[in-house]
Amino acid sequence: MDQENKNQLNDVQSQIFDRISKNDINGFKQLITQLKGSVDFVDNDGMTPLQHACCKGNREAVQILLDMGADINFNKHGADYTPLHFAALSGNTEVCRLVLDAGINPNSLNSVSRTASQMAAFVGNHSCVETINNYVPRTGLEYYTRPQGQHKEPLILPALLDAFHQFVIEINLHPVRIALNLQSLGLVKHLPGLKKALEHMCEKEMKKTNDVNELMAFKFHYLRWIVGEVMRCEEQCKAQRKEKSSEGEGGKHDFIELFIKRVLKENKLGQLDYLEFTLRDCVREFPFRECTVFRRVVSELAAKDPHPALFVFRNAINGHRSFADETCYCSSCGNEKPDKKCSKCKQVKYCDRECQRLHWFMHKKTCARPTSNVTASTSTSAVREPIDTAELQEELAKMATS
Repeated sequence: MDQENKNQLNDVQSQIFDRISKNDINGFKQLITQLKGSVDFVDNDGMTPLQHACCKGNREAVQILLDMGADINFNKHGADYTPLHFAALSGNTEVCRLVLDAGINPNSLNSVSRTASQMAAFVGNHSCVETINNYVPRTGLEYYTRPQGQHKEPLILPALLDAFHQFVIEINLHPVRIALNLQSLGLVKHLPGLKKALEHMCEKEMKKTNDVNELMAFKFHYLRWIVGEVMRCEEQCKAQRKEKSSEGEGGKHDFIELFIKRVLKENKLGQLDYLEFTLRDCVREFPFRECTVFRRVVSELAAKDPHPALFVFRNAINGHRSFADETCYCSSCGNEKPDKKCSKCKQVKYCDRECQRLHWFMHKKTCARPTSNVTASTSTSAVREPIDTAELQEELAKMATS
């Protein structure tokens, strides 16, 4: 390469770093297409464009670079920060997922012997911590899409591998979210195989000769337990349909919705009896009693004034959070930072209309329009789109009569 071409290349590379630093995605796209060779070049600090894009939390730029063949293991950075370290520090969980899906090693250490997850925890990016710690490589699940031994059919259909992967790595452990994921991912018709696969994954993890991940083993057991509870609801709905059919009545029961209502139903003291009991049963049925996570969960549930079991489970699997009281959750599925709320009382928050519909059978008992601070409520509703409670009631009435 002659000096003139070399200077032109250096200029383009320098501009690419500049566009990434300014989050100028359009300018970045125009420049990156001019490159004829590798995208694994470095700046004066030894950082590649991929590392810069991860540091900025720029999902689109990261995806483009990965599609162009960026090497996730290429590292000239003096402090040994991988792209995942930078993604974790950015706080962008989607960028963390991208580089994890690309096959990066989440256990790589930087120059101060810290993993990406540990660096994310240090700066308070807890969602990134959960995303990294809950991650399971997609290739590790392919085993369950192939017939094993004398079985002619796999536990998970090959076409459902991506859905299975999404289900396993979900960080929201609320049973309602798990049930909704079963439905949205198309897994509801394959519950027996899914349950067996999760059981095998738990045993396989605990029987490793080294690098045993007790937390993931416990999570697999927990997911299996919830799937089993959903299956119980399915059997009950089938029995009810059969009974009504014999009596000459029609009707169809949604077993996913039946399960969700059981989870969300509160007693007169505002406690979730079914949820608490079934999660405690889940702990009792965990087969590996000598592991640390089991003892820790049992100890917390046996305390004089224990936290709810779901809270204990979340902390055990995803880790304790600082300032947890500042985080709001959907009243139905437990998703963080829901952006909608009941338009009548302004007190409870939801992900969307479906989450409010599922919770309405309980919330309608206490929902009341506030009599004071109307101005503040109006101001807040301008920021977050409210859910029209009156409209929802009309929809529910139509459903009841249809």
